[in-house]
Amino acid sequence: MQPLSQSAGDFEEDESQSLLSSAHPEIDFPSRRSSKRYSRFSCYWRSFCLRLCCPCAMWGCCRRGELSARTVRLGVPDPSVHYPPNTVRNQKYNVITFIPMVLFEQFKFFLNLYFLVMACSQFIPELRIGYLYTYWGPLGFVLIITMIREAVDDIRRWRRDQEVNGQVYRKLVSPTAVHRKRVGARGGSMTGDGGTTAVTSANIKVGDLIFVEKDQRVPADMVFLRTTEASGSCFVRTDQLDGETDWKLRLAVPATQKLASDHDCFALDASVFAEKPQKDIYSFIGTFSKGDSEGSGVVEEPIGVENTVWSGTVVASGRLLGVVVYTGRDTRSVMNSAAPRSKVGLLDLQINDLTKLLFLAVLVLTIVMMCLKGFSGPWYRYFFRFLLLFSYIIPISLRVNLDVGKAYYSWMMQRDTEMAGTVVRSTTIPEELGRINYLLTDKTGTLTQNDMVFRVLHLGTQAFGVDAFDDVTMHLRGYCAQRQRSAEQKTAAEGGTGASPTRVRRSLSVKVGEAVHALALCHNVTPVHEKDDEGAVLSVSYQAASPDEVALVQWTEVVGLPLVHRDLNTMSLRCPVTKQLLRYTVLQVFPFTSDTKRMGIIVQEEDTGEIILYMKGADVVMASKVEYNDWLEEECSNLAQKGLRTLVVARKVLSREQYTSFEDSYRAARTCQQDRSSRVASVLETLESNLELLCLTGVEDKLQHNVKHTLEVLRNAGIKMWMLTGDKEETATCIAQSSRLVPPGQALHSMGAVTSRQDAHQQLHLLRRKTHAALIINGSSLEVCLQYYEHEFVELAVQCPAVVVCRCSPTQVRSSGASLRRASLRRASLIIEGKVSDEGNDVAMIQAADIEGKEGRQASLAADFSVLQFEHIARLCLVHGRYSYKRSAALGQFVMHRGMIISTIQAIFSAIFYFSSVALYQGFLMVGYSTIYTNFPVFSLVLDRDVSPKMAMSYPELYKDLTKGRSLSYKTFFVWVLISVYQGGVLMYGAMLLFEDELLHIVSISFTALILTELLMVGLTVRTWHPLMVPAHLLSLLAYGASIIWMHYFDLAFITSTDFWWKVIVITLVSCLPLYVLKFLQRKITPPTYSKLEELNTFGSTLTVESRLASAPRSYDATSTTTSRP
Repeated sequence: MQPLSQSAGDFEEDESQSLLSSAHPEIDFPSRRSSKRYSRFSCYWRSFCLRLCCPCAMWGCCRRGELSARTVRLGVPDPSVHYPPNTVRNQKYNVITFIPMVLFEQFKFFLNLYFLVMACSQFIPELRIGYLYTYWGPLGFVLIITMIREAVDDIRRWRRDQEVNGQVYRKLVSPTAVHRKRVGARGGSMTGDGGTTAVTSANIKVGDLIFVEKDQRVPADMVFLRTTEASGSCFVRTDQLDGETDWKLRLAVPATQKLASDHDCFALDASVFAEKPQKDIYSFIGTFSKGDSEGSGVVEEPIGVENTVWSGTVVASGRLLGVVVYTGRDTRSVMNSAAPRSKVGLLDLQINDLTKLLFLAVLVLTIVMMCLKGFSGPWYRYFFRFLLLFSYIIPISLRVNLDVGKAYYSWMMQRDTEMAGTVVRSTTIPEELGRINYLLTDKTGTLTQNDMVFRVLHLGTQAFGVDAFDDVTMHLRGYCAQRQRSAEQKTAAEGGTGASPTRVRRSLSVKVGEAVHALALCHNVTPVHEKDDEGAVLSVSYQAASPDEVALVQWTEVVGLPLVHRDLNTMSLRCPVTKQLLRYTVLQVFPFTSDTKRMGIIVQEEDTGEIILYMKGADVVMASKVEYNDWLEEECSNLAQKGLRTLVVARKVLSREQYTSFEDSYRAARTCQQDRSSRVASVLETLESNLELLCLTGVEDKLQHNVKHTLEVLRNAGIKMWMLTGDKEETATCIAQSSRLVPPGQALHSMGAVTSRQDAHQQLHLLRRKTHAALIINGSSLEVCLQYYEHEFVELAVQCPAVVVCRCSPTQVRSSGASLRRASLRRASLIIEGKVSDEGNDVAMIQAADIEGKEGRQASLAADFSVLQFEHIARLCLVHGRYSYKRSAALGQFVMHRGMIISTIQAIFSAIFYFSSVALYQGFLMVGYSTIYTNFPVFSLVLDRDVSPKMAMSYPELYKDLTKGRSLSYKTFFVWVLISVYQGGVLMYGAMLLFEDELLHIVSISFTALILTELLMVGLTVRTWHPLMVPAHLLSLLAYGASIIWMHYFDLAFITSTDFWWKVIVITLVSCLPLYVLKFLQRKITPPTYSKLEELNTFGSTLTVESRLASAPRSYDATSTTTSRP
């Protein structure tokens, strides 16, 4: 015990005695040469860690040459060529590098390094302030929590990798190897299963022939050789690769599919030429080569993407056999995968700025203390000691508290029964959902269901709607009857080798019949028959890559011309008159792509021998390929204004000579290994001209459930919405209006065509006077505007109440999102993706998505939040976003307050006692203060909420206040600084005034009052008490009481006296009671908006929401759109 009457010299002498000890050896600093050796050693050590920890990364940095094309022999891996192993490794660490790499990741940040330096300084006797665990305890706690979290995440990744790498497949081996003993070789063992061996996914090599069963994942990129399906084709699910849930049709290589058995593949002596590994999952250039049966040479067949199955896809029908061409990092799925973006929310950036201010405060306070103390003697030692004493202003537990809080918010989002199916993949930015300014969304599958319904068949002279489909059936039957009567009058040569028939005026029945036949034939749809045990057909379903095609085929079935059979080479329709099958031979198929925007097929009717090219596609492409007409453009615009998706259908009758010439040129172009795509396109252009226009179709994509109300709620919340779609302008505008993305009565401004810098300047000048209207712009104009006037365009566009971007390509989707993010760095923007559409736009949007919808859940793993329905977005933002932001702001500021108040006490103590650099609270008191004494009540702030979920959804206007960032700002921060200075001063000076004999009494009175003050301040901060908050307070009090008894830091006789308790109570009341009074007066005089709404809901009111919000102290903009509520 030290009396208060010590002199300054005695106090400094005690300080020196408490810090310096002869038992500790002097610090021997390394020389310059040893420092260089240490630096060189650290570089070697870091490189070694990287090699052990990230072999995949080292592969990418140390590739042996560039990627190149390859020739793969069937079933014969080439040991002389080293391809990447077919292993999946997503781990970040291993046993050796775990601790070094975690420490490196933590201490590369300034604040963590700052605390490490402070803790390490305690090993120097001259700088030691207290026990080592005073500084190492909190730092160690933070590091242990971080290591546990990283270890758990990495173990989960390791288990997932082991599950994928250990999946067993059957490998076909040569018959000569059946009797060889290969037990344990390459991860498998020979069995008696007809010359197959079990092999794990990790041991698959290029050239292996692998069987993939139904519902099994494809382990590597393979060329599709054979299938058990009689059609020679199978379906695969690609949702884990491109996000599309529609099944894709894949075709076996004809040369291998027609073999009698699987083992005959070895007798072919065949090989596959594959292009160098590419990222494009929609194209592939390859060639299948085999020896001629006569031994005269090599026969080559072209291979395209339809003959491949990529790694990560799932076989949906039958069993397939494929030859592996790419493994490991060369596969399409790995090349398209990217590390999740490291996202930092605005709140984290603000917290980081505030911690920099706190660090500056530590320096300023240290310099002030040193100036008052004087720079005589070992001043640098005192400077560093003051720096250590005030370092508690910067709370080391701040990051841990916020991270654990975010994990809790994410957990609550996934457990919300009103948002069933919600998945949170990132726990770094849940609070940013509470301050969204802009929402970027796709149309197809997000605002709409992607459930297509056929609505209109337009022939130019007449249109048939839903009510007139019976007339279509009648005309179709008449056309089929006419064909049956005239079939006997046609000669065989007329159908097989004749030229195009002479064009005559056709009847309406003929036009309808030809149009329906075209729709029934021009597609990639395959009927799937569900049969019972006796073989009777129970039901028929259709599988296709696009729901539009399914809708067209379903409609042809409704009007009487169903698709009965479809395989690689044939197609059968059922005649509505005779009920006989109309058989067609499929000669060529030209699949739809996002570049061509059209799909074509060449078929030959078996009865007549007639060869016909059918083609359908977007009007912008087909308009230049069909013969002149005066109605197509106008009717496309009319259907688009009704919100329908349009397709133009045309045909061309080919003579035998025309088709033979085309087939030769097409085969030569497809077997070319250089510039295959351009050569194929040029050959197709010779055929796709002067097409006969048959019809125009209109298909409706239904809106999602409750999408109108959701968009209205988000608009009332102050969120501005952008819709990006590949549809034409009229369709996009109609959907925007019908979905209420553009509110009724809202003016529209359609930006004209922009092709040059001058056009962009003129259109932006016009837009400057139209910012009150919703902006309609096409993708090409957007690209030009962003190229020349990115900042100006975004500045004007964000002022518009809504933006609709039509005819938008994937590149334009990506650039628009990036531009909006760059232009609104101080605001939160949200990209929402729901479904991968046939335009291909949504793949780019998925890669930048923050929220994604019901489809592509496996593909968009980089998306932070997944919801099944668009209507869930409102609750996700208005309820969970609000809670996350409010709670994180309160928690962050309170943790900083906890550090500032104890640092204020320390500063006052040092100033009173001759500017001494001695810690007031030593030992476990400092460690326990930020952990067991106060952490539970402070962390219980993550359970707080200001309004109920029902009120947050009923009054979306409350959300506008969050976007202004008032819950965490420099204003609120300095308010907490003032509170900390006031309370710290009251606690310290109160203890000084009321203590009597010993210095220890100051510590016991001030520290106990400090703990009680913190608990009461938590109660002051809480808006709605949660049942768990009370146990958290009681647990902290019990922990503090137990430590007083067992750790003997205080005088127990004084602690148990009434003199101690009345002093503690008085000091605590003086520090907290004024703040409670101020909060009560504030809520009575200037209550926040949500409290007024709670009062009105409690006592009842006939006021509208506009009048309620207008009477609030922080009113909203008069121009904001609001919803009146009783």
